[in-house]
Amino acid sequence: MTLAGRRVAVTGATGFLGTRLVPALARAGWRVRVLARRAPAPGTWGEIEPDLVSGDLADSEALERLLAGTDLVIHVAGLIKSRARSAFFAVNEVGARQVARLAPRDGMILVSSLAAREPLLSDYAASKRAGEDAARAALGERLTIVRPPAIYGPGDRETLAMFQLAAASPILPLFGGPCARLTLAHVDEVVGAIVNLAGRAGRPALVSVPGARAEGYGWAEILNTAANAVGRRVRLVPTPSALVMAAGAASEALAALSGRTAIFTRGKAREILHPDWSITPADGLDAGAFASIALDEGFAQTIAWYREKGWLPNSRTSAPGSRLAATRP
Repeated sequence: MTLAGRRVAVTGATGFLGTRLVPALARAGWRVRVLARRAPAPGTWGEIEPDLVSGDLADSEALERLLAGTDLVIHVAGLIKSRARSAFFAVNEVGARQVARLAPRDGMILVSSLAAREPLLSDYAASKRAGEDAARAALGERLTIVRPPAIYGPGDRETLAMFQLAAASPILPLFGGPCARLTLAHVDEVVGAIVNLAGRAGRPALVSVPGARAEGYGWAEILNTAANAVGRRVRLVPTPSALVMAAGAASEALAALSGRTAIFTRGKAREILHPDWSITPADGLDAGAFASIALDEGFAQTIAWYREKGWLPNSRTSAPGSRLAATRP
């Protein structure tokens, strides 16, 4: 499919995923228009300067301006943390419905989450499933839903905490049982999948991005790889599920007292403790179409970016000839 002169509208363009998606779409030949609540910082999209529409998902006039004359909309915007269930649904369900109702002729790619597969786990997961259902009701076959698993990579502030802990502590908590599986995808894998789908005729109704390993990783392997990547030796300590849930409740309480919004809540704890976040063909697996990045390579790239930006301290100097390796408990 030739993309010459074709226009794509993007919501969520200033977020973690959106700031890497917009340049990738431009490189692929799309003319990109974005929605932003406030003026973006210089260099948000590197050297790319997309058309900018000021407004948010609740502004119907802004959405009309965003979508006028476009061929496709990629809806990335979403709320990942909130103190109120209603706020999740106002953005993740109502926002998706509003965009879908105005979607152009080639429809919409909705970036959802693998969490939508398990809507009873958390308010976030329930709102993402509700957003999928609302968009599907509005668009039918003109909708493609992309369900990424947990996303990491340069610029991500949410998984930064795992690397900070691995860099600072000789002990890391080990979640779940030995059979628990978590699929991870580098942000560039997800971007590549979306760009591929945007230029693809006959898009599938549902696609999950499998990362380098669709069957996922055990928590021990993830934490060991993170520790290796920051150059530390750690001990993994099995952590009871009840303690993880208590930590989520404590995080919520502290956030409420301080007036901030916590990412780690009881709902997030239930998501973390869910035993199976692997991806199967039933999830819309289409691994052959997307390039993958090995976990150790992706973690190393991410940490290098964090250190360059000053988000993580530089690694400790090892003794000549030594090699730090994480150890299993």
